[in-house]
Amino acid sequence: MSHEKRIEARSGWAMLVFNILVLLSGVAATVFTIYLTKTVSEKCAWFLFATIPTFVAGIILLVGHFAQEPNEARAILLFGAYQGTVRDSGFFWANPFYSKQRMSLRSRNMETQRLKVNDKRGNPIEIAAVVVWRVNDTAQALFDVEKYEQYVHVQSESALRHLANCYAYDHGEEGEITLRSAVDEVSEALQKELQERLGKAGVVVEEARLTHLAYAPEIAGAMLRRQQAEAIIAARKMIVHGAVSMVQMALEELAEKQVVELDNERKASMVSNLLVVLCGEAEVTPVVNAGTLYS
Repeated sequence: MSHEKRIEARSGWAMLVFNILVLLSGVAATVFTIYLTKTVSEKCAWFLFATIPTFVAGIILLVGHFAQEPNEARAILLFGAYQGTVRDSGFFWANPFYSKQRMSLRSRNMETQRLKVNDKRGNPIEIAAVVVWRVNDTAQALFDVEKYEQYVHVQSESALRHLANCYAYDHGEEGEITLRSAVDEVSEALQKELQERLGKAGVVVEEARLTHLAYAPEIAGAMLRRQQAEAIIAARKMIVHGAVSMVQMALEELAEKQVVELDNERKASMVSNLLVVLCGEAEVTPVVNAGTLYS
């Protein structure tokens, strides 16, 4: 496994002045030598073996200059051997024979495509996520994986598929984490798994969260009806629970305040009527009894 080694490059401004002087010196010496060769003696042409290399050296030295913006890095290689990484921003000069590979250290967003997978219970669902990541170790990103950006994309989709298989979409047991009910826990689990997968590429995962979660179209209608039925059942349970409490309270109040004494048959009739009134969906039309209690 590779590891980043930081190096500092020389200031480019001082070297720029020196390199320009070398280049101008070579040009001037070459021109002057040619002039001497034509006007004084042809033997002066031998000086071109010193002046022309000086001119060429000035051009080569200028190639070593490079500018670097904030949150950028240059991985320096010499004939394939890794020398180190320059992370400082500014204008620099390095050995012109160095190969300088530019890398961005900025945070980047990568959104996966919508994947069709099965959840823990085998239900087909659609899921997508966004991953915020950045390069932390330039040596690992360059040398330990092939095309680290593509590696991040492929591993993100693989981690998302594995995550979907580990959790149910919804309707979990009591205390069970599901994809819909525990978004924060699921996102944290996704980020942790991504970090384990992408750590070998020198990448830090700053955030990972789901952006799309739904049943697959082929079962979406059936699951919607199931959710509606479960909502109706839950509402009915609440209504019945409230109605029973109200009936119990009414009977206790009547008995406590001795408003009327009811035998078991009349209590059952009263309970039945109250439950019909309280639990019915339509409005109940009351029937007024103008006779006695037992008529």
